[in-house]
Amino acid sequence: MGNAQSSVVASLSASCVYLVYVHIYCSYKLLKTNVLNQRLPSFVYLYIKYVTKALTQRTGYLHKETTSRREVVYTVLNCRLETPLLRRFCSAAGYGWDYPDTEYRDIPMCFPEILCRRLLLMVLTDEGFRLSPVGLFRVRQSLKTLQPIDELKKGPFMLQVRVQEYRQIDAGVEVDIGLSATSRTGCLVWESVLTLLSKNGLNKASICLPENAHECQPDEPVPENVKQIEVKVPRTTGLQCVWYFSDYSPYRLLSLVARLFGSRSQTAPSLWMLSICLAEIEKHKGVGVITAPINVTAQFKEPLLVPGRVKIKFWEKNRDQSLVQDLSFHMQQHGSNKSHLMGLISR
Repeated sequence: MGNAQSSVVASLSASCVYLVYVHIYCSYKLLKTNVLNQRLPSFVYLYIKYVTKALTQRTGYLHKETTSRREVVYTVLNCRLETPLLRRFCSAAGYGWDYPDTEYRDIPMCFPEILCRRLLLMVLTDEGFRLSPVGLFRVRQSLKTLQPIDELKKGPFMLQVRVQEYRQIDAGVEVDIGLSATSRTGCLVWESVLTLLSKNGLNKASICLPENAHECQPDEPVPENVKQIEVKVPRTTGLQCVWYFSDYSPYRLLSLVARLFGSRSQTAPSLWMLSICLAEIEKHKGVGVITAPINVTAQFKEPLLVPGRVKIKFWEKNRDQSLVQDLSFHMQQHGSNKSHLMGLISR
């Protein structure tokens, strides 16, 4: 009996040493540089750093800049596209599991951000990142494709995430984070600027802030020929998206039990809202609408509770003194005028 217990204790000790080595020490060593080659720190180590920063930094406050590293940027070389991950993304984002097999279809425009999800967490938990990673709201985003994203299928590519700018506003602090994907030939394929808000707790208003009030209303009346689609937001939306539509917070993992028991306090990830809009637009307008080169800008408004229903509207509009047509889109709560998302597709 004693020998059996000793064997169990020895096995557990060896397992603990192995886990500490793999998830803690190796990840710590990897983060000594900001240029990595395929191998990335584990999520376990990054979440430990996340919790540490959450306990030591308050939200909505711009902390002092460290002298050790002025620029927070991480680059990963020799990345490879994972087809299973792409299929799961397409299935959850409204494109369909078999979308990658469809002829003449480019990789969805939001997918490269999923490839950057661990890099984003590395940036948010970096010692040089001047905000608490807790409670960051996605308020705006711009995406641009310079070449078809399918270029990433043709060989190893490079991903990069960097902090661009901080801005003090009445409600807290905004930060712009740039993401990019570069092909094997060194050509920029995709880039995005993600604007996150750290609220200071003094402003209890929604994400639609007073200083941006002009952005929170449609810039023009919706034309009569608008196309409207109703989309069901199932209860499982959060469960499907927890791994690859993360808002870069362990909160989504910790709230799974509440979702299973039907809590309506759970919200759909902002990236899912944008992805579902682009998927529905492509279904009804054709793949040419989102063919590279293209620009997409989006403003995120009220959170979207799940389960529920939403209306997605989109319409063409002529650019000033030009024959070029842009496409506006708008996601609203079903049965009300509450706005969740407003965006524009332009060339």
